[in-house]
This record gives sequence, C-alpha cells and structure tokens, in this order.
Amino acid sequence: MTRRRFDLPDLLFGGFLVLVAGAALATTWHLSVGTAADMGPGYFPRVVAFALLAFGLFFLGRGAGRRFHGIETIHLRPLLAIPASVAVFAVLAASAGLALASLATIVVAGLASRETRALENLVFGVAISAGAVLLFAKLLSLPVPVWPW
Repeated sequence: MTRRRFDLPDLLFGGFLVLVAGAALATTWHLSVGTAADMGPGYFPRVVAFALLAFGLFFLGRGAGRRFHGIETIHLRPLLAIPASVAVFAVLAASAGLALASLATIVVAGLASRETRALENLVFGVAISAGAVLLFAKLLSLPVPVWPW
C-alpha cells in the first residue's frame, strides 16, 4: 500500500477556508473599514476574513508538507452529548433558571467522555453554575432568572 505524499483532507479544508475568505473579502470590499478606534461596517468582517485566510493558508501548507496518516474513527458519544447539552441549556434556561440549566448542561456534556466520573462532574457542575450565577446575575446584573421560582 502506497501512502499519499500529501494530506488531502488538510489540503481540501485549507482550500475551502481560502475560498470562504476570498468570498467574504469580495462581498465586503465596498464597505468602509474605519480604524480600530472608530470601526466601520466592514472592519469586523474583514478581520474575520483575514483570519480565515491565515488559517486556510496554514492548513494548505500543512497538508502539502506532510503525508496522509488516515482519519480517526468517529465516536458517537461526543457527537451526541455535546449538542444535547446545548439543547438542554436552551430548553431549561428560561423555565428552570440559570443555576439549574447550567448544572444540567455540565452534567449532560460530561457524558461525552467515558473518563468522566459522576461525582466529579456533579461537583464541577455546581461550581460552574455558582460561577455563572455570580458573574451574570450578580456582577453584570443581567436580567436572567436564576431559579425557577
């Protein structure tokens, strides 16, 4: 079996990013950029486009410079648990409050790895929930419900 002289997935991904960056630059070229202190409507889209271009060139270079080593097998557990944790937060945030929604989000996201221990995940979830409540409800004074009552 002969190995490819280049990493085709990296080359394709880099090419895709370069194309997206080029399209973004072409569509926002007419917008004024302004300065960092006085940003125009084209400032942020152009910064993002140049960042995409840089990443695309990086992946093109990396793909051309190394051999293809194969693609790892896909693990369904993280692919299902992470979007489920986002959905849990979206469903519970308004009805159950920030504290319980963030705790449930951490617990469900912990299911993405087989190495997660239930007690450690629960303690981590309580700590993150407390931090979220302190940050968003107390320090920033955002009008988010903290508890369901």
